[in-house]
Amino acid sequence: MAASSALAPFRHKAFRTLWAATLVSNFGGLVQAVGAAWMMTQLTDSATLVALVQASNTLPVMLFALLSGALADIFERRTLLLSALAIMFGMSLLLSVAAWAGWLSPYSLLALTFLIGMGQALYNPPWQASMGDLVPRADLPAAVTMNSVGFNLMRSVGPAAGGLIIAIWGAAVAFAVNAASYMPLIWAMLRWRPPPRPRVGAREPLGPAVAAGLRYVALSPNLMRVLARGALFGFSAVAVLALLPLIAKAHPEGGSLMLGMLLGCYGLGAILGAAANPRIRERMNNERVVRLAFLGFALACLVLALTDNVWLQGLALLPAGASWVLALSLFNVTVQLSTPRWVVARALALYQTATFGGMAAGSWVWGAIAGAQSVNTALLWASGVLVAGAVIGHWFTQPEFGKLDLDPANAFREPALALDLRGRSGPIMVMVDYVIDLADTPRFLRLMARRRAIRRRDGARNWALLRDLENPDHWSESYHIATWDDYVRHNLRRTKSDAEVTVQLRALHRGEGDPVVHRMIERHSVSPADDLPLLGKIQVPGA
Repeated sequence: MAASSALAPFRHKAFRTLWAATLVSNFGGLVQAVGAAWMMTQLTDSATLVALVQASNTLPVMLFALLSGALADIFERRTLLLSALAIMFGMSLLLSVAAWAGWLSPYSLLALTFLIGMGQALYNPPWQASMGDLVPRADLPAAVTMNSVGFNLMRSVGPAAGGLIIAIWGAAVAFAVNAASYMPLIWAMLRWRPPPRPRVGAREPLGPAVAAGLRYVALSPNLMRVLARGALFGFSAVAVLALLPLIAKAHPEGGSLMLGMLLGCYGLGAILGAAANPRIRERMNNERVVRLAFLGFALACLVLALTDNVWLQGLALLPAGASWVLALSLFNVTVQLSTPRWVVARALALYQTATFGGMAAGSWVWGAIAGAQSVNTALLWASGVLVAGAVIGHWFTQPEFGKLDLDPANAFREPALALDLRGRSGPIMVMVDYVIDLADTPRFLRLMARRRAIRRRDGARNWALLRDLENPDHWSESYHIATWDDYVRHNLRRTKSDAEVTVQLRALHRGEGDPVVHRMIERHSVSPADDLPLLGKIQVPGA
C-alpha cells in the first residue's frame, strides 16, 4: 500500500470535525484520570488500590469490548457511539457531585471510574471501526496515527492542566471538566451522517455474531500474533502509568501538579513518537518497530527504577510515550488492514480486549509487587518482561500490513429454491463436485487447504474433502452451515482475495461447466408443515 500524507485524513470534513471534538474529550478524560489517581492517594496509602485506578479504566474494555464490537458490526455505529457518550457523561457528572459532596471512598471511586471505563469500552470499537467510514483505505494508517497524535497532544497538556485544576479547585472540578468535555463530541456526532451500510439478508443475532468474531480471529494466525504481543505489551508497559502517582508522591515536593508534569512528559514523548512514526515505518519492518517499542519502554522503566531525580524521570518518560504510540498504533493499523469490513469492529474489540486485559492484569500485579516490596522493584521486573517481549518476536514475528483485497467479492446470488425454506431452516449441507486431472491433484489439494481455512473462518462446520474410490478424478467438498440465513451470510462474507481461490479451483475443474453445487437440508424427522415444495418448481404427487 502506498503511504499517504500524515495530514491526508484532514481533507475529509467529517474526520476534521470529529477529530477536533475528540481532542476536547481527550483533554477532559486526561484531567479526570489525574483527578482520580490523585484522589486515591488522598483516600488510601495502599499501593494496590492506587494502581487499581488504572485497572478500573482498562478492565471494562476487556469485559465489554467484544460485545460492543459485535453490536458495531450489526447495528448503526453512530447510535452506539452516542449511547456510550451518554453513559460517560452521566457517570462523570455523578463522580463530580460525589467528590464535591465528600461521598467518595476508595471503592466508590473505583466503581465510578469503572462505569466510565465501561462507556469507553462501548465507544472504542465502533469509533475505531468508523475510521473506514471517515477516510478511504489509503488514508487509514494516517487516520489511526492522527487519532493517536490527538490523544497524545492532549496528554502533553491535559495532565498538567489537571494537576493545576486539582491544586486550585479540587478533584470535583476536574471531574466536572471531564463531563463538560463530552458535549462538543456529542454535538459533532449528532451532525455526522455516515455513509449507509448496505444490509443484505437477515441481521445476525448477537450471540452468533460474537461467536463469529471469536472464530474469525482464532482462525487468523496473523491476528492472533497481534493480540498476543498487544497483551504482553499492555501488561508490562502499564507499570509506568499505574505507578506514576506513587513516583510523584515519593518526592518531598510531590503533588498533583508534579504528577501532571510527569504525565505531560509522557504525552510529549508520545507526540514525538507519532511525528517520527511514518519515517520509522519507512525504514523498518513491523517487527523491528515493535521490538524498538518494547526496548524503549524497558529503558524507561529501568531509569525510573534507578533514579530519584525528577528531571531524569521526566526525560525517561519521553521514550516511554514514544514507544507506546509506536506499538499500539501499529497493532491497530495491522488489525484494520488485515480484516474485512464485516468483522472489523469485532477484530478491533478482541485486540482491545487483549491489550486492555493485559493492562488491567498488569496494574494489579505491579501494584501488588510495589506494595509488598517497592515501586522500584516493580519497575525493574516490568523492564525485564519488556525485554522478554522484544526477544519473543524472534518466534512470534509481527506480520506486515495486509496486502490482500478485503473488499466484498459481491459475486454471490441467492439461488432460487424449490422448497419453501425459512431463514432459520437447517442444518444445511453443501457439496461441491469437481473433476480434477491426476496431474493437477497436488495443486488442487493446496488450494483446498486454503479453501478449508476460508470456509471454517467464515462459519462452515464439519468441512471435508471426499474422493471417489471408483472415479479418482472425482472430488467433493462438503461442509455444514447451521441455518439458511447463516449460509447466505457465509457467502456474502467472501472477499475479493477469497474469490481468487474459487477462480483457480474452477480453472482446474475438467467437468462440463462450473463445479456442481448441491445444497441440501438435513432431516431426521420432518413436520408435515416444514419444507413444502413450491408449486411450479416441483410436481407434488397427486397435485
